[in-house]
Amino acid sequence: MFLETRSTQPEYLDSPERTASELEQHYLWLNRINRLTRFERPFRIWIPRLLPETACRKLTFLDVGAGDGALGRCLTTWAKTRGWDWSFTDLDTSTTVCALNPSGRAVLGSATALPFADNQFDVVVANTMTHHLESDEDVAVHFREAARVARHRVLICDMQRRLPFFLLLGTTLWMVGAPREFRQDGLQSVRRGWRVSEWERLARAAGLPRARVWAEHGSRVLLTVDKNADQTRQAR
Repeated sequence: MFLETRSTQPEYLDSPERTASELEQHYLWLNRINRLTRFERPFRIWIPRLLPETACRKLTFLDVGAGDGALGRCLTTWAKTRGWDWSFTDLDTSTTVCALNPSGRAVLGSATALPFADNQFDVVVANTMTHHLESDEDVAVHFREAARVARHRVLICDMQRRLPFFLLLGTTLWMVGAPREFRQDGLQSVRRGWRVSEWERLARAAGLPRARVWAEHGSRVLLTVDKNADQTRQAR
């Protein structure tokens, strides 16, 4: 059945042969689509629900697979409207993409070998990054590494591999006039996406059996890890 099995075919823009100009145009389009789809919404909604308000007033974040840092910029601006101080460190595997990040806090590195100490950040997030990883083993290591460097919470969000979302995204990208390669990559992202049961299995493989995984709006799958709860249980 179509979309029953996750695709591992690489996306066009994931190739190391892509030029700086191509990547810059890709992120211009990606940011346009992200604004349209309110890509920051899961983090705006869930972080204040998952952490006490007192903790939300000042937080340090690591954004894994941050690209040009758009998520951190958006959430930092939103947090300021609430009187909160949120600061982001952005990690990406591409030196070219890191150069597109104006924050000055872009770090080159891999999601499966984070170059940071244990518990270095209050919250570790990742948005539509996990589907770029090829193997189940890589995803489990990504989950484990995110939990390792988080002091309080992990919140990871990616695309849900469902036919209605596949059709809606394809129609939307066509209607806004996105370039052919961008449209193809968008649909391939859904083919490389996830189901809740798959992330539950991979969280267990990562040694995170208490991770919570759920789906939203037929388009997103989310995973969260509560480091404080795990530390309380270990203390007992």
